[in-house]
Amino acid sequence: MNPSIFFKIPFWFIVIIFVSFHTFAQNLRTGSGAFEEGLRRKQLLGEIDSDVSLNIRPLAYSYLANGKFIFLETESEQGKKQHKIFKKKLTLFPVQNSVLINTHRPYGWGNGLMIPNVGLQNFTTLGGHAKLLFLNVQLQPEFVIAQNLAYPGFPDTFDEGVTRTRFLYWNSGDFPERFGEGVYSKLWWGQSKLTAEYGAFELGVSTQNIWWGPGQFNTLTIGNNAPGFPHLTLNTIKPAKTFLGNLEMQLILGNLIESQLPPTQFNELNSKFFKEFSGDDKYLNGFSISYNPKWIPNLFLGVSRTYQQYNTMRGGSFRDWFPVIDPLQKTRVGFDRDSEGKDQQVTVFGRYLNQQANAEIYVEYGKRDHSYNWREFILNPDHARAFLMGFNKIFGLSEYARNIQIRGEITHQQESVNRYVRYWGLLGGLTWHTHYIARGFTNYGQPLGVGTGVGSNAQTLEFSLVEKLNKMGILLERVANHQDFYYRAFGQQQERQPWVDLSLGLLFDHQWDNLLVSSKLQFINGLNYQWQLTPDSTPEFPSGDHKFAFMGQVHVIYLWGRKE
Repeated sequence: MNPSIFFKIPFWFIVIIFVSFHTFAQNLRTGSGAFEEGLRRKQLLGEIDSDVSLNIRPLAYSYLANGKFIFLETESEQGKKQHKIFKKKLTLFPVQNSVLINTHRPYGWGNGLMIPNVGLQNFTTLGGHAKLLFLNVQLQPEFVIAQNLAYPGFPDTFDEGVTRTRFLYWNSGDFPERFGEGVYSKLWWGQSKLTAEYGAFELGVSTQNIWWGPGQFNTLTIGNNAPGFPHLTLNTIKPAKTFLGNLEMQLILGNLIESQLPPTQFNELNSKFFKEFSGDDKYLNGFSISYNPKWIPNLFLGVSRTYQQYNTMRGGSFRDWFPVIDPLQKTRVGFDRDSEGKDQQVTVFGRYLNQQANAEIYVEYGKRDHSYNWREFILNPDHARAFLMGFNKIFGLSEYARNIQIRGEITHQQESVNRYVRYWGLLGGLTWHTHYIARGFTNYGQPLGVGTGVGSNAQTLEFSLVEKLNKMGILLERVANHQDFYYRAFGQQQERQPWVDLSLGLLFDHQWDNLLVSSKLQFINGLNYQWQLTPDSTPEFPSGDHKFAFMGQVHVIYLWGRKE
């Protein structure tokens, strides 16, 4: 079954159904920014249950507050009387409109349907959820329109060897610099689903964004960096209680679509070096499990695994539909199966929450290639790996309602020094989210997980003054761009230095009753932008070409209901 079939039903048919409902209460979506961050703070402060890992999202946020929306409680006696059959399960989601502007070059990630864009970009979403007995019907479409201006990207002035190296990664992925020419727009089903619910579990079809892992700014497998994709899902909507502790899980069968766009803005380079897409969609099978041991209440341990493969290359056996059950060792999987073009990623993660200290720490470690056997994994654990780690700490101000929040995260995709041992010379291999046959772990031209770019590393640190959803703070960020390409293309020379973005962000969120505004102004200094040199640079006295840019975004969210 192709899960996208359900979503060929006309939008307006379902919209008419929702218009007929009197709605009350509210819900949240994965990647809802200030809400998810506020939810995390409430957990650190002990205001909501500590048995929810937040490692697998979306989940039923109303469960965290005994059926009430935790940021704006609402009531509707008329609605309760008129719709008793729905057992008070009618919800209307917050209306959100987001405006994003980038000058000179794209910057930023984790924006779902939005694209890497220069100029103005606008995103809008609204919708609702209805429950009839055990059925959940959710409609939350999204619409984006972007100016999509041309900008100085990867230049056409490098020698052929450097350009071929750049296209090695582009031909192993789907990461276009620019999404076509002229204005870009897209209407999508967004956070919509049709599921059947039983206890802590639900089963159905969805296009919701998924988030697997404990990260706050990035995740190694699936997050909200790319648009959501059609998928069949079996998942928990709240922790399932067992005699060994709490369990959260999700199993998906999905459909990924390629952008079909060339990677650079230079047609001559594309025609000479670019390997055209097959035109086929990709099948995705994945699962994520998060376990909270009964004996250690605030510890959450988990594992995620994904497999993607072009549909035309997939067989019809049970193993072809559920490759996530394959062994982890190459000797068990079989070397003869490489030609099938399956691309796997597996991660393990952990999160520890200490509500007494109002703090958390977390880590995620992943591998994208099978180890030969367990011995090779133990001796060589850093081959084809990526990792992230982070923390969150809240300091209470005893005389005020406000708190100080400090949080940070490191995301590392660059190959380890193991590349010098495993590969010939200084070249290295591929990197996280890439594959020779299955190409990038992407949807519509954007990585499903890490959004900073192929082989890039990021370090983020935030200091904020917070009160409920209100926040004022600063963000310090460093991104080392496409490090695997840099060392493969330029080796150990000293003239061209890595392209590193250093940025300072100003953060401001504020809630006025039903209205929430969340904003960020970020100033980015791109050192050695696109590995370029200034016109007066010489080998003896090299001078990198630095490019300054500005990124600003404002999210305006209206919360339905009445604040109590």
